[in-house]
Amino acid sequence: MAAVADSEKAAPGLAPPAELRRAPLILRLLLFKVSLTGLILLLTAKQTVVVPVVLTPPFVFAPVAAQFRDSPALIYLLVALCMAILYSLLTAFSSLRSIRSSASSSAKRIFVLIVLDVYHAGIMASATGTAGGVGWVGLRGNEHTRWNKVCNVYDKFCRHMIASTVLSLIAAILLLILTILNANTLYRRSR
Repeated sequence: MAAVADSEKAAPGLAPPAELRRAPLILRLLLFKVSLTGLILLLTAKQTVVVPVVLTPPFVFAPVAAQFRDSPALIYLLVALCMAILYSLLTAFSSLRSIRSSASSSAKRIFVLIVLDVYHAGIMASATGTAGGVGWVGLRGNEHTRWNKVCNVYDKFCRHMIASTVLSLIAAILLLILTILNANTLYRRSR
């Protein structure tokens, strides 16, 4: 009986080391912090500038505001960041519960986490791409369609938007790392 218990303890791949069991929790807390910071930056991305407006031959100067609500792509990024924040909190509690219990997570639970991590990584990557596209046009303009660049006028707005987009890319990468980590855990169990 004791030999069976010792062989189960010594068998590689059945239970991950303690450091590896804490990694998902740390990554999920980092995902929360990155997503929350990106959300705050996006919510504070607003700037009003007085610019010349042509109504008739003489120019009229009027204040024109730029804010994240003006772009559907940035609203999509806002929703994706909110989803990542909520998801990271819910799964962090799940990871914490898994660490506290002596038994390792079930294969079904790990598989569900893999599917959900991939789903949220896809949403974050998609939102990052759409916000990045809008940011690129704002930064460089588009001569072919005669869209002027606006980041030379709305510099504070663009800095916030770019920082939020970069943080959302980091959030998508963290979700992919979590997917790989969970897939590795599931693979080690199946051996």
